[in-house]
Amino acid sequence: MAIKKLHVIDAGRFKLDGGAMFGVVPRSIWGKMNPPDENNMCDWALRCLLVETEDRLILIDTGMGDKQDAKFRSFFYPSGKDLVQSIKEADFEPEDITDVWLTHLHFDHDGGAVKRDANGKLIPTFPNAKYWSNKKHWEWAKYPNAREKASFLKENFIPLEEQGLIHFIPQTLTGETPFGPDIKVFFSYGHTEAMMVPILHMEHRTVVYCADLLPSRWHVGMPYVMCYDIRPLTTLDEKTAFFNEVLDGDYVLFLEHDPSVECITLKRNDRGRVVLDESFELSSLF
Repeated sequence: MAIKKLHVIDAGRFKLDGGAMFGVVPRSIWGKMNPPDENNMCDWALRCLLVETEDRLILIDTGMGDKQDAKFRSFFYPSGKDLVQSIKEADFEPEDITDVWLTHLHFDHDGGAVKRDANGKLIPTFPNAKYWSNKKHWEWAKYPNAREKASFLKENFIPLEEQGLIHFIPQTLTGETPFGPDIKVFFSYGHTEAMMVPILHMEHRTVVYCADLLPSRWHVGMPYVMCYDIRPLTTLDEKTAFFNEVLDGDYVLFLEHDPSVECITLKRNDRGRVVLDESFELSSLF
């Protein structure tokens, strides 16, 4: 199942506290990178990816959606484009989506998976799609710990289970997925339990959808670990191993939350540290 093309799907923007996003790094440093507003909130993207193969159309993540109430929205200031609108701008319809791959079930990644119909009933946004998670993360989200509970909104994913639409990607040492040998997965445990990082092997380049393992270009530096991560030291270890693979394979990294940069590559500087090499738009690969 060779990958024909990748389409950037803009699901809008939202705001999160800068201190939470940059962890132990002081505001005097990160504030120059992503300047906060008067409430210490910074702008972030909700950037999804549509993977077009010979016989499938796979949407990776779905942004926040628009079904939450005004109080919830006042915490995160969602704005900008609508997920379905962006899919239509890519010349596809919601009915065309065959698979929805949810990297994890935090609300800014799965909120658009389910919508309300005219009667207020929760229904799948993509009526012909299979929805994919993995068993370990699914159970983690259904029975959340106190630290993450506010990030797992059951109205975003439980209706998929109730309607028999959820499927599980197996956890294997080789990273195999039901989508064929060109689409693999790296399981990550620092941000949340068993988050899935899709690895897309194309004919001329490999593209990695980084999800929250690397939310922005500013998180390349090792100390830049989000306060949202449940196991920050695990994130450090995962970034180290992940960066080694990225450099060995000359991978392109697709950034879900960076407010202005879609893709980056990495390099080692003269001190042996992994740093940003180039930044560019995904379309330049095609």
